Amino acid sequence: QLQLMESGGGLVQPGGSLRLSCAASGSLFSVYAMAWYRQAPGKQRELVAVIRAGGSTMYLDSVKGRFTISRNNADNTVDLQMNSLKPEDTAVYYCNADNGPYNYWGQGTQVTVSS
Repeated sequence: QLQLMESGGGLVQPGGSLRLSCAASGSLFSVYAMAWYRQAPGKQRELVAVIRAGGSTMYLDSVKGRFTISRNNADNTVDLQMNSLKPEDTAVYYCNADNGPYNYWGQGTQVTVSS
């Protein structure tokens, strides 16, 4: 079982940057695909970026070239570097760990992009 805790959210101006971090406690972190999702008010939760156990990554089209997901299996962390932020990136961002039948969520961290 994994417990996930996000940090790094906040208020940033358009064009700014934020780095989200997700710390996992538990065992076998390295075998999980780790992902960041987001949910804006009135919208469905959407997958932003995923990094698989082998290190391959995938991004939502609207964040390609702006966001970078990375993981550190020694520290049990997964980060999301967000650059060139836009108001439409405003949402609660959630960390997710998935390994077939096992799926875990963090509590979320608010990101607000506004001038």
